[in-house]
Amino acid sequence: MSAPARFRDLTVIVTGAAQGIGHGVAAAVAAEGGTVLAVDRSPLVHDLAGPAGAGAGQVLAFEADLETFAGAEAMVAHALGVFRRVDVLINNVGGTIWTKPFEHYQEDEIEREIRRSLFPTLWCCRAVLPSMIRRRRGTIVNVSSIATRSIHRVPYAAAKGGVNALTASLAMEHAHHGIRINATAPGGTEAPQRRIPRHPGMPSARERRWYQAIVDQTLASSLMHRYGTLEEQIAPILFLASEASSYITGTVLPVGGGDTG
Repeated sequence: MSAPARFRDLTVIVTGAAQGIGHGVAAAVAAEGGTVLAVDRSPLVHDLAGPAGAGAGQVLAFEADLETFAGAEAMVAHALGVFRRVDVLINNVGGTIWTKPFEHYQEDEIEREIRRSLFPTLWCCRAVLPSMIRRRRGTIVNVSSIATRSIHRVPYAAAKGGVNALTASLAMEHAHHGIRINATAPGGTEAPQRRIPRHPGMPSARERRWYQAIVDQTLASSLMHRYGTLEEQIAPILFLASEASSYITGTVLPVGGGDTG
């Protein structure tokens, strides 16, 4: 049986592509015929660049700090300069930096969590929408989180709640432009050790206990009582990014083994 080619002749931006879910999504889109701009602020994103295989698409790499609007604008300008259009944007940048009860967060840590997990999606949507509006077509998939109901990562939860609201509101604004905007909300996910640490330093014994409490709560909240695989997170993103979901917009799809977030 031949491999699916849902993204043949489409140009797709995937952010946060240096590792984890974003890396897997970029590779999978290219394997299904898409031409991918893989974006990250880490130079490790260049490891993805090149053809995806015989009959498949290719991956180009681009470095940008998407916590800034300038970085998001530069990304979209580069994509339009090379591809002339952006068919699909997949916003994957984000992730908890610290894990601890809210009263232990410092002011600068709260601000950094919001900048990391809300602003890249906000800026990238703002940067790409004008070109999609002109063409009267486009698809955006945001990666949110089940952690909008979670412990020990309240600033991250607030940021991802913002991503959910952004998804719903933009979908309402731009359906008449032929633009679909959805999100997935991953739950706990088994993944290789991070190549880029979230923050420097080794966790203390107390910080390890706080993190273990998140793991315990995640397993308890999931009806399946397990973490998902990278493949189980990538597949719903590809579905929402493809024409297979052509009658779906403004939706946040929980992918947490029954945990709805």
